[in-house]
Amino acid sequence: MEGKKKRILRAFRAAFPYTIPIFAGFWFVGLTYGIYMNVSGFSFWYPMIMSLTIFAGSIEFVVVNMLLGAFNPLQALVMTLMINARHLFYGISMLDKYRNTGWKKGFLIFGMCDESFTINYTAKIPEDVDEGWFMFFVTLLNYLYWFSGATLGGIFGSLLKFNTEGLDFVMTAMFVVIFMEQWLKEKNHVSSLLGLGLSLLCLLAFGAENFMIPAMLAIISVLTLLRKPIEKESEEVCQ
Repeated sequence: MEGKKKRILRAFRAAFPYTIPIFAGFWFVGLTYGIYMNVSGFSFWYPMIMSLTIFAGSIEFVVVNMLLGAFNPLQALVMTLMINARHLFYGISMLDKYRNTGWKKGFLIFGMCDESFTINYTAKIPEDVDEGWFMFFVTLLNYLYWFSGATLGGIFGSLLKFNTEGLDFVMTAMFVVIFMEQWLKEKNHVSSLLGLGLSLLCLLAFGAENFMIPAMLAIISVLTLLRKPIEKESEEVCQ
């Protein structure tokens, strides 16, 4: 039993430093999300429960507008699938890593976000550290960072007395930052330009209220059809 405790503690000590940068980002965005929920008319229970059960930052911001709008479960389902479709590919990539993790596998699947996937997939885990426990603590810590940030934002949002006009722009800003980061990493910008172009066409065709789902479907369809040419061109650029 003592040996098991030491193994678990060693895995925690190895995992924690990897999550420190995530803590700063998750707390800032989580606090903003909690405050945004509060100024939108929801008590702190909403961001607390949603961050605890959904644990998907981008869709949680989108859910605010869904809750304020007309009841449309089909739109909510399609929107969630479109925004989080990348997790399908994350899951396929982690099949081997999660294979022998026992009871921890369920939580690892539930708690896999962009940041946890990146760390667990790329981290060079020391040989004396249990890989399953390492991935568990990375996932757990990131989960707790987001949950605590969103909850505190919801609690303190009702106590803060300042002009919160424009706070809902945080989601737009977040997606812009993600897009710019991806743009800087790309050697070939064909995919990004296609995404922008198709989104603009859908905006003109369907209007600001209804363009999101058609745009996502169009982007997925076109990129799937052009996957091989884009990959080939990207390889030529890298060479």
